[in-house]
Amino acid sequence: MAQVAAISQQIWDMKYRLKGPDGAPVDKTIEDSWRRVAAALAEAEQPETQAKWADAFYEALSGFKYLPAGRILAGAGAKRNVTLFNCFVMGAIPDDMSGIFEHLREAALTMQQGGGIGYDFSTLRPKGAPVKGVGADASGPLSFMDVWDAMCRTIMSAGHRRGAMMATMRCDHPDIESFIEAKQQPGRLRMFNLSVLITDAFMQAVKEDGPWELKFNGTTFRVVRARELWDRIMRSTYSAAEPGVIFIDRINRANNLHYCENIQATNPCGEQPLPPYGACLLGSINLTTLIREPFSANAHLDLEELQRLVRIAVRMMDNVVDVSQFPLPQQTHEARSKRRIGLGVTGLADALILCEARYGSARAVELTDQWMRALTRDAYLASVEIAKEKGSFPLFDRDAFMKSEFVKSLDEDVQDAIAAHGIRNALVTSIAPTGTISLFADNVSSGLEPVFSFKYTRNVLLPDGARQAEEVSDYAYRLYRRLKGEDAPLPDYFVDAQTLSPQDHVLMQATVQKHIDSSISKTINCPVDLSFEAFKDVYMMAFETGCKGCTTYRPNEVTGAVLEIAREKDKEKARQPELPLSLKPESKAEDIFEAGGVVYMTQPLDRPEALPGQTYKVRWPESDHAIYITLNDIIQDGRRRPFEIFINSKNMEHYAWTVGLTRMISAVFRRGGDVSFVVEELKAVFDPRGGSWVDGKYVPSLLAAIGDVIERHMIAIGFLPDPAKERAELEHMAARKVANLADGLGNGDAGSLRLRHCPKCGSPSLIRQENCDLCTSCGYSKCS
Repeated sequence: MAQVAAISQQIWDMKYRLKGPDGAPVDKTIEDSWRRVAAALAEAEQPETQAKWADAFYEALSGFKYLPAGRILAGAGAKRNVTLFNCFVMGAIPDDMSGIFEHLREAALTMQQGGGIGYDFSTLRPKGAPVKGVGADASGPLSFMDVWDAMCRTIMSAGHRRGAMMATMRCDHPDIESFIEAKQQPGRLRMFNLSVLITDAFMQAVKEDGPWELKFNGTTFRVVRARELWDRIMRSTYSAAEPGVIFIDRINRANNLHYCENIQATNPCGEQPLPPYGACLLGSINLTTLIREPFSANAHLDLEELQRLVRIAVRMMDNVVDVSQFPLPQQTHEARSKRRIGLGVTGLADALILCEARYGSARAVELTDQWMRALTRDAYLASVEIAKEKGSFPLFDRDAFMKSEFVKSLDEDVQDAIAAHGIRNALVTSIAPTGTISLFADNVSSGLEPVFSFKYTRNVLLPDGARQAEEVSDYAYRLYRRLKGEDAPLPDYFVDAQTLSPQDHVLMQATVQKHIDSSISKTINCPVDLSFEAFKDVYMMAFETGCKGCTTYRPNEVTGAVLEIAREKDKEKARQPELPLSLKPESKAEDIFEAGGVVYMTQPLDRPEALPGQTYKVRWPESDHAIYITLNDIIQDGRRRPFEIFINSKNMEHYAWTVGLTRMISAVFRRGGDVSFVVEELKAVFDPRGGSWVDGKYVPSLLAAIGDVIERHMIAIGFLPDPAKERAELEHMAARKVANLADGLGNGDAGSLRLRHCPKCGSPSLIRQENCDLCTSCGYSKCS
C-alpha cells in the first residue's frame, strides 16, 4: 500500500475512495482506487488493447506520478451518475426572465452532478434600465447573482464538495461598480468567486487617465475616469481579496479556437477560460517524482521520463472525454467537438527545492522555463500521435488553427507535425490549483504555487460540516530532514509564500504562462503592510508580463483562511487563552478558543433552570396550521443573546425537519460567538417551488420566514442593531447635511434643497442644485 502521511490517507478515504451505498469501502487501498480509474479510462480503447492500456494507466498513476483531477479519481469506474469534468462555463444568460431561470435550472443540474460553474453576468441589463412591456425597471445582474448564490447553498455536489461558482462582468458594464464591491457586504455572494473582464482598451485608458464609457447594448449610461474605476477595483481587492481580474482580450487573441468561439468567463478557479457550455478537464504531472539525485549538485528533472509520462497522461485525459457523463447535452457536444484537456503540473516549488533553486530566482525561472517548454512540447506531440490513430477533434480547421498566437510560439517541428497530421485536442495545457490532490499525494506543493509553509495547520471540512484541524508538513521539507538530519539548518532555497515578494510570484506565473495554451490558477501573496501603490504595481506587472489574469491575497478582516501557520507563540496563546466571556464557574479555560476576534465555546454552556424568551406565530400559506417559534435567551457579559429555539406545529409534515433544525440552531447558539450568520443562511434559502407573500413582503421559503423571525427577535433583544433606528439616524444626519449645505450657499430655506434618496448609495441625501442631482453622502451626481 502507498506509504503517505496520515492526512493524505484521510483525504483519500473522505474524497476519493469508492464506497458502497452502506458506506462500506469498495477500494481497500489507494492502489485499488488507481486500478479502478485505470480500467475505467481504458474502456475508451479498442477491446483487444484495453488490458494493455489499463496497465499503462495504472503505472502512471502509481506512486502519485500523474494526478488526475478529483472528479476523475472519485467518479471513474464508480458507476454513478456524476461527471468526470471538474467545472463548466455555462451558456450565455439571455436578458429575459424565462431564459434567466432556465439557466438557473441548468446550473443546478450541473452542480448536482459535481461540476463547478462559471457565468458571465454582463449579458443582463443594468439596474434601473427599463423593461419593455412590463412598465418596470430592471433589478440588475447582482439581484440574479443573489438567486444563484442561494441555489448553490442548497445543493451538495457529488461526493463531499460544496458547489463553487465564478461570476464575471465586463469592465464597461454600467453595474460594474456594484459588482466590484458586492462581496464587501457581510454574507453576500459567498458561493461566488468574482472577476472583472479587463479589455486592452480599458488598460490603455487607465494608462492615459482617459474617460471610460459604461454601456449596455450600445447605450451609454455613464462616463467615468478609467483610472478611478481601476483604483476602485484595486482598492476592493486590496482590502477584501476580490475581485480578481481577467485580461479577456489577451485570452481570446491567443486562443487556439479563436476562429470558432468567444470566451467571456472561466471556471471557478480561473485556470480554464471557456466558451458557453465549455468543460474543464484537468490533470497534473507531479514533478517531485521526476527529480533525480535531490539535494545535490547533480539534482535534475528526468526529461525522458517526463516525455513518457506526459504521453500516457494525454491519452488518459483524451479518453475521459469519451467515457464521462455530462449534466447537459450542450456540454457533451462542446466537449466532444473540441476535446479540450488541461494537462499541467503540481509540486513545482518542491521540485525546485529538491534542485536547490530558490522560487523566483533566476535559476528557478530558468529551470521552470525549461521544464514547462518540455512538457508542452511533449503534450502537443502526444496529441498529434493520437490524432494519427483516432483523428483530430471535429472542429479542427488546419489553416485557422495554425494562425493561433500560441501555436505559432511552439517549436517548428511541433508546428510541422500539427500541419501534417492534425491534433486530437484543441487545447492541451492548463495549471490547476491542485490543493486537495497535492495534499493527497503526500503533501507536495500545489500547482505552481510556492510552498505555503513547511509546517502548518489545515482546517479540513468533514462530511458532517464540522472542521478538523490537522498539522501538516511539506514533502520537500520531510525529505530534506530524512536525508540531512532533523537538526540540519534549512538552506536559503527553502522559501515559503510568506517570505517571497509579490514580484517573485508574478515572475513565476508569467514564465509558466508562456508555455500554457489555456490559463493558470495562481494566488499572489502580498504582505499586509504592502502599500496600495505597490499593490497596484503587482497587477500592472501581471498585465505587462503577459499573464492572462491576476488574483492576489493580502491578509484582511473580510476573508478567512483555509491554512494557518502553526507558530509557537500562537500555540502558546491557544494554551493560555484570555477569558473575555463571563463564564460559569464550572466552565474551563480550555473550553474556549478565539478566532478572528470572536470567542467560541468548544463545550456548550449548561442550561439554567429558567430562561427569558418569546414565542412568535407564523402563518405560512401552504400550511393548514400555524407554526409557533419560541426563542429563549441567556444573559452573558451583560448582553442578552439567543440560547435555544423551539419550532412547533400541528402540521406533522414539518415534524422531522423542524426537530432537526431546532437542535442544530440551538447547538450553534450555545457555542457562543457571532451567531447572526444563522439569520443570513436561513433567509438565503430559495424554495424552487416558489415562496409566498407574508405581511406584504415576499419571502422565498418557509425557512426564510423562520430566519425573519429569528432576526426580529435578535433586534428586539438588542443582539442585532435595529435597521429602522439606523435609518432614522441616517435621515437625521442627511437632513443636517442639507441644512448645513443650504447655509453654506447663503440659502436659509433648506426646503428648497429637496431631499430624496440617492440611486447609488440609497441614503436620503440627494439634493437638486444648479440643475444637477447631488448626493451629500457618497458624492454621486447627475446633471440634466
